[in-house]
Amino acid sequence: MTRNWSRREFVGMGVAASAGIVLSAAGQEGAGQPKPVRVGVVGVGNRGTGLTRTMLGIPGVQIPAVCDINPEHLARAQALIEEAGQPKPEGYGGDDLAYEQLMARDDLDAVIIATYWQWHTPMAVSAMRHGKYAGVEVPAALDVAQCWDLVNTSEQTGVPCMMLENWSFRQDNLALLNMIRQGLLGEMVHCHCAHSHDCIDHWFFDAEGNDRWPAEFLIKYNRDQYPTHSLGPVLSWMDINCGDAFATLASTATSQRGINAYFARKFGPDHPNAKKEFAQGDIVTTTIKTHGGKTVIVNYDMQLPRPYDNRWLIQGTLGLYNEQRNAVYLTGQSPRYHEWEPFPPYQEKYNHAWWSEGGGQGGHGGTDYLELSLFLDAVRNKKQTPLDVYDSATMSSVVGLSGESIAQGSAPVGVPDFTRERWKTRKPVFGVTA
Repeated sequence: MTRNWSRREFVGMGVAASAGIVLSAAGQEGAGQPKPVRVGVVGVGNRGTGLTRTMLGIPGVQIPAVCDINPEHLARAQALIEEAGQPKPEGYGGDDLAYEQLMARDDLDAVIIATYWQWHTPMAVSAMRHGKYAGVEVPAALDVAQCWDLVNTSEQTGVPCMMLENWSFRQDNLALLNMIRQGLLGEMVHCHCAHSHDCIDHWFFDAEGNDRWPAEFLIKYNRDQYPTHSLGPVLSWMDINCGDAFATLASTATSQRGINAYFARKFGPDHPNAKKEFAQGDIVTTTIKTHGGKTVIVNYDMQLPRPYDNRWLIQGTLGLYNEQRNAVYLTGQSPRYHEWEPFPPYQEKYNHAWWSEGGGQGGHGGTDYLELSLFLDAVRNKKQTPLDVYDSATMSSVVGLSGESIAQGSAPVGVPDFTRERWKTRKPVFGVTA
């Protein structure tokens, strides 16, 4: 099943993100029907079920196999696929390594991985070694060693791996990417981004105060646990891995007060989690410097009361964009000196072709449908995925590196060059439509 492309061929696959990829005529069968793409899904809890439901709405997608150690989740996914008019998929479960049986099937083109974090890298590596495109949920890896496992396996097998970072595909973020590439903001200098989302009462813990699977990461680690929703669009805005690259990273963390305070407030001061020591600080601030002299500030903020916010701000030599204000200021274009103007008219004017042709459906404001459509189009046509393994590793590396920096008193640490210096000559690919 595995084709061993040369490294030059593998890197060259990056030209695949071309105009009209969602509605591409390539790889289509008779009567305008798309060539079937056969997908296995590993992990069909809440997120995996959502992705499965979205894929069932994409023409030409077949799901012959699903895997989950929870028999109720497995049965639910099988029923969902049958209700969509497809044959009941083979179910794999019973133990943690049941996914290997799914990976070994010879009738799958790709595997979607939506399991607990610690399984993302091993499963993606297994998929690639079995010749199957790997679409892996965020983060794709938890430390630098795992990042290299993904890169090395993808290069050795010639099989693409894409982290499913859906915020890279948001309509506003892609319109802004068009503006940046058309020079409206000038040369990029600085960016701020964040994942600000109070997840204590529903994600790390359930409504009754019991630990859910992510809770163990708060006990064991002090780091930016979830940087990719922050960084997803930033990589393309700042030409990271295609003209510039992250060089160093320094992180600092506050003390932990929010988790204990929540449990004392909600369940009383005698609740075990009101007194437990958690390693994870409430706010982690990471400063990244690029080889080209740009800076990026990344905030982790998932344990204190607050509405959801990504706080994107990108600043260039001719102006800036502020997601919180939903506004821009552009030198020589904005009507009033040093005053913000609304972003929506710019989003409409610079709307990305991906949204004109295939966006607007499915979960997370349509980003899931667009992201999966683009991923599956790459699988169908044996092309590189919109986000490649280098993007996936670079974003995910912040998890482990931020923890290293915090443990060293917020000292700067080097960010590995997963492209092996090819960033110096690689051209931008993500979102390029002509």
